[in-house]
Amino acid sequence: MNPSTAMATVIVDELIRNDVRHVVLCPGSRNAPLSFALYEARERLRLHVRVDERAAGFLALGLARATGRPAAVVCTSGTAVANLHPAVLEAHHSGVGLLLITADRPPELHGTGANQTIDQRGVFGSAAVAVDFPVAEHRAGLNPVWRGLVCRGVARAETGRPVQLDVPFREPLVPTFGDDWPDALDGRPGGARWTTWSAQRTPPGNRVDFDLPARALMVVGSGDPVRARAAAAVAAKAGWPVIAEPVGSAAAVSGGARVLRGGPLLLAAPLPSALRPEAVVVVGRPTLSRGVRGLMDSAPVIGIGDHPQWTDPQYVAEHVRSWLDDDDLPHIAPADPAWLAAWVEAETAAATAVDKLLGEQPWPTGPQVARTVVEALPSGATLFLGSSTPIRDVDLVADHRADVEVHANRGVAGIDGNLSTAIGVAIGTGRPGYALMGDLTFLHDTNGLLIGPGDDRPDLAVVVVNDDGGGIFSLLEQGAAEHKASFERVFGTPHGVDIRSLCTAHGVPHTAPRTPAELLAALEPAPGLRVIEIHTDRATLRDLHARLRAAAAEAR
Repeated sequence: MNPSTAMATVIVDELIRNDVRHVVLCPGSRNAPLSFALYEARERLRLHVRVDERAAGFLALGLARATGRPAAVVCTSGTAVANLHPAVLEAHHSGVGLLLITADRPPELHGTGANQTIDQRGVFGSAAVAVDFPVAEHRAGLNPVWRGLVCRGVARAETGRPVQLDVPFREPLVPTFGDDWPDALDGRPGGARWTTWSAQRTPPGNRVDFDLPARALMVVGSGDPVRARAAAAVAAKAGWPVIAEPVGSAAAVSGGARVLRGGPLLLAAPLPSALRPEAVVVVGRPTLSRGVRGLMDSAPVIGIGDHPQWTDPQYVAEHVRSWLDDDDLPHIAPADPAWLAAWVEAETAAATAVDKLLGEQPWPTGPQVARTVVEALPSGATLFLGSSTPIRDVDLVADHRADVEVHANRGVAGIDGNLSTAIGVAIGTGRPGYALMGDLTFLHDTNGLLIGPGDDRPDLAVVVVNDDGGGIFSLLEQGAAEHKASFERVFGTPHGVDIRSLCTAHGVPHTAPRTPAELLAALEPAPGLRVIEIHTDRATLRDLHARLRAAAAEAR
């Protein structure tokens, strides 16, 4: 056995012992030793092969989100490594553990003009922990080193960090036979990890106490659902209304809180005096609504979250802590029934006005499609929401469901890799999967449709709301009438892509519902990957959203 084969075999074995269940492999030359080792271990883990490193990185991200365990992505040297960077940034800012196993050239080839050779050690900067492997040599004593480095990397990934394992390989890169290895390459008995570790937890007694009023409002964004559920249970007992973004809504509802529908519409400024909170409790990381940002400027803010970048872009938080649960109830003023009742009354009035307006609107519009999709999902399904307009449509008008697991890339909220992440979520959960995204988000990751015949295919229905361009910009300042001359060329960016033909080229079934009934029929659970395309008119988007906000504000 040659040194490169020996090191790759040990790395893969120790990954499995560390409960790394999913590995996404991209073909290449320098990572050939790892490719052979993963193929040999294919019965001990789930191997996924992708030809596009960017799509592979987001697939691994989706798998990690779905399983709660670090997933690994393996690539060759050079620009292949750089293509992982978008997924690394999303994982870092979302607190999702990823293992980036990047094959490298040996030190003697760096700075020589050797092909596909860059300085890739620590290339992800502060977004990933860097673990450098030594070049393998034909000598005793390296087995513990290789296994220990894998354990260090997995341990850091288990804390919610991306970790780069940079592994240099010398030729030969393919297995050779006849050479005995100087010592045993076995792992610990019984399939155990080479090194185990325990996370340090902060005892509740060390938490800083603070007092909260009865008239507080809780906002739940993305983040740990266990933390959100515990905090929502406090809100339920304290009589606080809760505004939850789609990715946090299931946890908030299951925690027993009164989660208000259409939170961004209810927060339109100025708030009536009866709805003005005396404190705002922000759980996780809300990123969708300017109304939430305005709310955080209007009252004392308490942040609940343990990510190093706690949510406080306006620097208004008075205190940030990692947890809120029943132990904190003695520090909360007795519930004021009139406070929650006022918010529920406003919600009911706003919802009635919004329902009436949408009922009068010709079908289809983005909000109508969003509401229909959420209502139609079978219990236990997963829903991935693409960045930009679709997730905001769900936030505006859809009901909150505790029986549907919602995912989205809200770490840096890019449109790249959304399709691949949704596929990873669907494969990782093994449940009926759905995704709702815009046309540009879908087109930005069409290589996610490239799935080889030997790979797992998700049970995933991808609903593409196609308004032929960047609809989100219609809702922003650049979509105002005074910018009409430049808008289409540099913001609207119409593309005219025939998505049906694109799907046909990839062997993916495609349907284009023209009525709500046809959409409901297309959403029925079915095996495999399929695309449901709905054409909408971007020209009406700004006006519709303005009327929704006005109707809700007037009713409130």
